[in-house]
Amino acid sequence: MGAGWMYAGMLLVPAVGVLLRACIEAGDAYMVGVVARALLLAVAGMVLTARMVPAAQALMEKAQMFGYDINKKGTPQGAVKVPEALGIVPATIFIVILCLLHSHALRAAHAPAWVHSFLPLDAGRSSLLPHDDSNLSSVVLYTSALASVTFMTLLGFADDVLDLRWRYKMVLPLFGCMPLLANYSGSTSIVIPVPLRSLLFDKTLLDIGLLYFIYMALLSIFCTNAINIYAGINGLEAGQSFVIGCFILIHNAMQLNPHRHVEDLALLRSNNMFSVEIMLPFVMVTLGLLRHNWFPSRVFVGDTFCYFAGMTFAMGAILGHYAEILLLFFIPQLINFVYSLPQLIGIVPCPRHRLPKYNVETKKLEPIKSHLNLVNLTLLCTGPLTEKRLCEVLMLFQVACCSAGLAMRYLVIKYLL
Repeated sequence: MGAGWMYAGMLLVPAVGVLLRACIEAGDAYMVGVVARALLLAVAGMVLTARMVPAAQALMEKAQMFGYDINKKGTPQGAVKVPEALGIVPATIFIVILCLLHSHALRAAHAPAWVHSFLPLDAGRSSLLPHDDSNLSSVVLYTSALASVTFMTLLGFADDVLDLRWRYKMVLPLFGCMPLLANYSGSTSIVIPVPLRSLLFDKTLLDIGLLYFIYMALLSIFCTNAINIYAGINGLEAGQSFVIGCFILIHNAMQLNPHRHVEDLALLRSNNMFSVEIMLPFVMVTLGLLRHNWFPSRVFVGDTFCYFAGMTFAMGAILGHYAEILLLFFIPQLINFVYSLPQLIGIVPCPRHRLPKYNVETKKLEPIKSHLNLVNLTLLCTGPLTEKRLCEVLMLFQVACCSAGLAMRYLVIKYLL
């Protein structure tokens, strides 16, 4: 277990710092309380994940759920049994944390009047609840999102157990997002870019109806599979998810005090605070898993984690209304998807494991040109690298792309929307 996960964890410092500063500048004690409560539970979740993963290792080995590290084939480490599907641990803890946050919000909002007399004015409000407590549609939406993440986690674990073929993996997220699609009653409108508004009678929004549901389904499918196919080396799946989650938190913080006129600031803040309550626990439990998954990995995260992470991102983006920025944070995943497409659709033969070749003499990974993914493409550009160094390069690339995406969102796209 290397110390690289601790360096990755340093990204949390600016993310949480910017978030707390934004809440304080907003002068809203309620938002500070929400962040503090979510952060406290998230830290507890990280510690619990780090402690429970070793305990779950033994259970997975006993159940014969283990594999071998192909990137260490030919070495003593390559013969070591590595437990699989350990993504079930952070996913379970994450779901429990969200249930605690959600139940606290519901109890506070629906407490008797005499209870509220002892509470601050905003104690009963939560970004998990609608502004009008009599309207339960928002509660249903957020409960549906939680159900989607839970359902997708179970499907991911089933995939790890049954080892499904890729044709089935591609459509599993569609079933995972069904709870949200079945209960979604929110807006189905999209913002029209400024240059096109003159062509549509100066309309700002365009209701696309059924197409919006198709968009939500496609976003869920893409996010889960994009992480699942961008994998294969120690720490990559959990590492990329952790970086994306941190940048989403930074984006949410910047939206709490936008430097532009917003028609409904309360709604904007509510959407982003909902995302904060999802992403804080997510990045923390992911960091707890990364501690064990970093090179040399003692556990494999499995499809369970990839599906769990992808659906969490999709639900946060859909209900937080920031799908465009999420795709900007997924630039490496988009590159990997486009580059892999010939193999994914069968134009080029697709092997079961599209990994680089491990050179026992140099102890470095070498690219295989016929394996079309970003991992091999990076090695073609840089030359052979150790697995640890390769993961570090890919993580730095993820940080650079997310930084560029964030800059693009606030320096370019803001003039188009």
